[in-house]
Amino acid sequence: MPMAARPPPARPHIGINPANRFSSYSVAEWVDDDAWDSGSDSESPTKTAWKRQASTSTAPKAVPRTAQNNSSSSTLASSYTHLHAPSPSSYPPKFEVQPPRNGWTIVNKQGGNRRNSEVHHDTESIQEEAADVELEGDMVVGELDPEDPEDVAAPLTVSGKPKPDKSAIREDVDEIVNDPLHLARRSPKRRRSSRSQYDSSVHEGSEKLIRERSIKSNRRDKFIQCIIHDDVDMAQLRKLAWNGVPSDLRAVAWPLLLGYLPLPASSRAPTLVRKRQEYLSLVELAFARNREGLDQQIWHQIEIDVPRTRPGVKLWMHGSTQRSLERILYVWAIRHPASGYVQGINDLVTPFFQVFLSAYIDSDPEEFDPSLLPENVLNAIEADSFWCLSRLLDGIQDNYIATQPGIHRSVKRMAELVARIDPPLSAHLESENVEFMQFAFRWMNCLLMREISVENTIRMWDTYLAEGPDAFSQFHLYVCSAFLVKWSKKLREMDFQGIIMFLQSLPTQGWGDHEIELLLSEAFVHYSTWHNAQSHFGK
Repeated sequence: MPMAARPPPARPHIGINPANRFSSYSVAEWVDDDAWDSGSDSESPTKTAWKRQASTSTAPKAVPRTAQNNSSSSTLASSYTHLHAPSPSSYPPKFEVQPPRNGWTIVNKQGGNRRNSEVHHDTESIQEEAADVELEGDMVVGELDPEDPEDVAAPLTVSGKPKPDKSAIREDVDEIVNDPLHLARRSPKRRRSSRSQYDSSVHEGSEKLIRERSIKSNRRDKFIQCIIHDDVDMAQLRKLAWNGVPSDLRAVAWPLLLGYLPLPASSRAPTLVRKRQEYLSLVELAFARNREGLDQQIWHQIEIDVPRTRPGVKLWMHGSTQRSLERILYVWAIRHPASGYVQGINDLVTPFFQVFLSAYIDSDPEEFDPSLLPENVLNAIEADSFWCLSRLLDGIQDNYIATQPGIHRSVKRMAELVARIDPPLSAHLESENVEFMQFAFRWMNCLLMREISVENTIRMWDTYLAEGPDAFSQFHLYVCSAFLVKWSKKLREMDFQGIIMFLQSLPTQGWGDHEIELLLSEAFVHYSTWHNAQSHFGK
């Protein structure tokens, strides 16, 4: 029987109880500084298997913090903490869902993040209108079933917020855990057809909508054929992924693109079993000596940053999610002593966790409480997130070692690149004494995740993963440059203070897939123009 992931030492923090009220969250088994004594844990610490504990709304006893006053800890601090702690204001605010009127909500699906523009690579002919397609556009949502996994919505409460419910958990979670190809084989939910939908107002522009639907269906079919092949053609998968991966297939496509899952189909399920068990063993080993056995410098910074991850998003306020994030970050840090834990790495876990969580539920992952999932499912999500994070960081680890040379190098190259792309903007920034390090450091360290939503990041990472292992360092440089140049006209009208304030709070809250795809297209143009230029960057 696979081991269950051991919860790390608990500490008082703000969380959400089942009634969705703000309260002090605790894990019942730790109520004092001795993390796993016989009086606070349901099982003896000598046992090799333990259970994930459910959250409780009972206020915990205070847990004393270990003093950090020795000289060695202060010396190590610079290795682990290179940034100021993230501020909630540094994240794009999440839009509130308005309550439905009379049980109905009008949804505009022609723009925003419902677009799936073909911006690059896919030049193949598109299948013509399918015989049985369903229209998209201004659509009434309420009593009709969603047409595909992207449109699945959780039940709404009177406040307009989706209500976490066990009914949101898919019935085939065990199949998904055991067989990643099940994601490609299962059929997406489709909206029930109704002739009343096809009135004259919907038929206006129907040819365009039918074609868009045909493109979307055709691309999904191509993904499925590629993924279920006995030996995946990586070149084809990268070509398809550049323009975005269907949301219900990311949980299998991303691990393939990262090299976490092997390309031969027959090897994938055994690999997942082995890697997930290996992660659980790492957790067991890391926390085997209780709290006093932890690296206190690393643990102290993690326990500060975890509650600040994605502030205001319910998923990251739930105790079960925070415990998973703590385990992922701590195990990664002790396995990579050259860098340890650095603020910003916590943000990089969130796209992976949400992508893998989405595979098992039929609701918005940002509104879901993972503690409702079966234990083996939550263990799988946590382990898969850990290994994919590790693969990503392998390519940009010099961003997080002492002095962070990778980030400094990227910021310097970005300044040189912008000087070539937009000389007037570069000259204006220089005349106002604006240094790129003042705003671009965060863009490199957090991969723009403080500037755009997780949903936008997930779409952007489809393209990054398609570009290859260097994309998070090389291609990201061109994305950041295109991102800055996008605001060129406004920035050239501002003084130093206005520029810094604007770049720290960019108007990207309403961005969707369309805006991200335009940004990626601009970045690709710059990449194609400058990346291989011999005299592009100074040595």
